[in-house]
Amino acid sequence: MPSFAIKNVAACALLCSALAGFGTAHAHVVLEYQVAPAASSYKATFKVGHGCSGSPTREVSVDIPAGMRGARPMPKPGWTLRIDRAPLAQPYTSHGREVREDVVRVTWTARTPEDMLAHAHYDEFVLVATTPAQPGMLYWPVRQVCESGRHDWTEVPRAGQKLHDLKSPAAALEVMPAGAAGGHAH
Repeated sequence: MPSFAIKNVAACALLCSALAGFGTAHAHVVLEYQVAPAASSYKATFKVGHGCSGSPTREVSVDIPAGMRGARPMPKPGWTLRIDRAPLAQPYTSHGREVREDVVRVTWTARTPEDMLAHAHYDEFVLVATTPAQPGMLYWPVRQVCESGRHDWTEVPRAGQKLHDLKSPAAALEVMPAGAAGGHAH
């Protein structure tokens, strides 16, 4: 492996570790891996560490950022899946076919009160998608609906503002230039 690739992988690993500590310390809904290479398959694992003021979580809804393609959620036992699609302004080709609409939101809903995520417990909600070809920051708004109350993790930093300055930040993903973070191009 060339030395520049090793340095890029090491830098991405260090950044992931630093960002992961932020999510755990503040108990926000965050992505497990917060850096990914451009134009590659990405497994988005949303870590949910608590309910709403003691109330269990009954629904988690994730908005797919513009530029992410072909989102496919992982089913969870005891939870139903709803996948919302919308027409694309710019169709693209995937595996030899033209894609004219794509996933814009994925929602997991607990089937019964026993299936809800207790406030004192932790769980993950997972989907896969292809990252955009262009590097940059992507924000994934997440809405957490509880038996009593809700928390919308939807704030995006303005110019000059830091993610940790926000009370309810959206989950953040930094898309790096292709090859910088390793991965599987698709």
